[in-house]
Amino acid sequence: MVGKKQHKRKKPAKKKIAKKTLWIRFKRFMTKIIFILILFGVLFLGFYSVYLSSIIKDKFEGRRWSIPAKVYARTLEIYPGLKINRQQMTRELQLANYRQDKYASTQGSFAVNGNRLDLVSRQFIFSDGLEPSRHLRIHFNKRSVVSIVDRKTQKNLSLIRLDPAQIGSIHPKLHADRQLIKKEDIPQRLKETLLAVEDRDFYHHYGLAPKGIARAIVANIKAGRKVQGGSTLTQQLVKNLFLTRDRTWTRKLNEAIMSLLLEYHYSKDDILAAYINEVYLGQDGRRAIHGFSLASEYYFKRPLEQLTQAQTALLVGLVKGPSYYNPIRNKERATQRRNVVLHTLLEQKIISQTVYNQSSASSLEINRGQLRVKIPFPAFLDSVKNQLNNNYNQEDLTEKGLKIFTTLDPKVQWAAEAALVKQIKAINPKKAKYLQGAIVVSRRNSAEVLAIVGGKNSKVGDFNRAINARRPIGSLVKPAIYLTALKQKYTLLSPLNDTSFSVKSNKGNVWKPHNFDKKEHGIVPLHIALAKSYNLSTARLGMNIGVDKVLNTVRDLGVKTDALPYPAVLLGSLTLAPIQVLQMYQTFSDQGFYSPLHTIVSVQDEHNQSLQKYPVRVERRIDEGLAYLINANLQEVISIGTGRGLSHYLPKNYNLAGKTGTTNDLRDSWFAGFGNNLVSVVWLGRDDNQSAGLTGSSGALKVWGKMMKQLDVGVLEQNQPENIQWFWVNAIKQRRLNGRCKNAEFLPFVKGSEPQQIQNCSG
Repeated sequence: MVGKKQHKRKKPAKKKIAKKTLWIRFKRFMTKIIFILILFGVLFLGFYSVYLSSIIKDKFEGRRWSIPAKVYARTLEIYPGLKINRQQMTRELQLANYRQDKYASTQGSFAVNGNRLDLVSRQFIFSDGLEPSRHLRIHFNKRSVVSIVDRKTQKNLSLIRLDPAQIGSIHPKLHADRQLIKKEDIPQRLKETLLAVEDRDFYHHYGLAPKGIARAIVANIKAGRKVQGGSTLTQQLVKNLFLTRDRTWTRKLNEAIMSLLLEYHYSKDDILAAYINEVYLGQDGRRAIHGFSLASEYYFKRPLEQLTQAQTALLVGLVKGPSYYNPIRNKERATQRRNVVLHTLLEQKIISQTVYNQSSASSLEINRGQLRVKIPFPAFLDSVKNQLNNNYNQEDLTEKGLKIFTTLDPKVQWAAEAALVKQIKAINPKKAKYLQGAIVVSRRNSAEVLAIVGGKNSKVGDFNRAINARRPIGSLVKPAIYLTALKQKYTLLSPLNDTSFSVKSNKGNVWKPHNFDKKEHGIVPLHIALAKSYNLSTARLGMNIGVDKVLNTVRDLGVKTDALPYPAVLLGSLTLAPIQVLQMYQTFSDQGFYSPLHTIVSVQDEHNQSLQKYPVRVERRIDEGLAYLINANLQEVISIGTGRGLSHYLPKNYNLAGKTGTTNDLRDSWFAGFGNNLVSVVWLGRDDNQSAGLTGSSGALKVWGKMMKQLDVGVLEQNQPENIQWFWVNAIKQRRLNGRCKNAEFLPFVKGSEPQQIQNCSG
């Protein structure tokens, strides 16, 4: 029995040993699993860190931000005698974001005293070098600049060049904008204020700050709500540059790892500069304001280094909530936040009690002049983009910080906009409600487009009629018809038949033109037919010389058209946009030299190196003698013809040249003309193609006249070619006269084409 009992006692011992063995094996197995998991985790973390490190390096060492291309107006060169008055100059400075103050003591400021204007120009890097800042005093009379004086040296200056106004940007899809500042250019005041408020231990941590987190927890518990964050500047930068705003543990882990990696790879000053350039500080319409440099210009019209302590504190305060503390919409809230920042500086003994008292008591000093339409001239910017798209891809334009220098002249643009609105308002209100218009203006000797108005509401970039609206041009095609005739040995004296006729097409349709006054004028000299814009004689002439040849002349004048040679082309069924008509009359104005219209002068890269220039291209398209004749005839349009109404706006001795245009049922009103300096085309009509109730003379001509009355259109002077000679002639008898007789006409001829028979005045 004992043996049996002993045998029974040994069985549990064996079970214990087995269980113990299993447990040991299990622990060893789990140890291996844990070791493998830890090893895998370490390897994964290592590889993941390498992956995150590559992302950081790609972003931080490559192109960190998409910098939109900036588009500038023409460079404003000022000299004694320049036709710009003090009011116009002030408006130009405001467009260029200069601020008006009492003393004009810092860059980008000006002061007005009667007809005297003091200003401090901004330093600017042009493609040909640096233009330094100058302290200037400019004196004006009613129409022009009288003198320019350097306020420091008291020397008279013959020419100064101001930084051009920025008239737009070409943004990426996100519409983020920034103005980069180098780490060595960060003002000490900004650095101290930012670190005191956002990360006082910045130079003593490695991306993560346990002390800062603890301090934030204590502050939040005391306040009973979140009043302070524990993120470092490095963490904020990582969040803005690399991560989303999701509040997940994965995002927080990535933020921590990337912050440590960023600190490992780059210096504190590099990280701080990146933060200062990246942080979001406000919204200007669709444009997001990033970085302190652009925010300084946006809110104060000042560069960072010129900000006061109060202004710097306001910008730093915006970091916490740019929308909530927006100083434009929430003045009281922004003031309170600014003063909290100032008090923090006082507590940390960065500023004195005196500075705190003065700064906290000061106004916000937001310069509301900045709050304007960001793209003041959308129609012109459309044309710039069209030209750029021929040479640059979208990535270049939205990411590489290019500087685009254009031909836009704000003074001309404003005059065009005002004239269009003023004339439309002067028309019957029922008509004016639906009436639209477009204007394009160029410089005669360079084909530079100075102004583009796409509609009566010029600040709304809805539909650019100057570029995209193709309308029948009416009688504006007639100079091309008469020029074609001059090529075929016609002269300005050649007799034309201004009587009714009809033409039957192959399809059986009958085309029967008529004059605007419903009359026939019999036999008339060619130059009178054009000056008076007779349709019957013009149509007969066009049929005789060939519609196809007329269209070839239109193409020679610079217009790309695939119009078919139907007779209706001769009386204006040809459809063109105002910019195309301007190209045609640009060639007329330059006496037969074709120069492509252009809106861009040059392009610079982000390092101010010239990438591309757009020099004037000139090509002789029309014989100079024939161009001289047709221009002399276009001057007659203004002196005795359908354009004589211009004398209500400009002196007759300006000898301007131009042509009115009216289409069927008074749907379109056109005027194209030029003086010695400017060429311009005006169109008035309705978008629905209903009758505008206006002729070229009663509509577009008046807009043109009101516009040019404000500008320096110039007395037209044609260079008379050697093969041109003027003669007194008898139009009825087609004879040359031996002197100035009664009813004689004084006309130019290509030598040898003048009438050979000579008549005495008494004969």
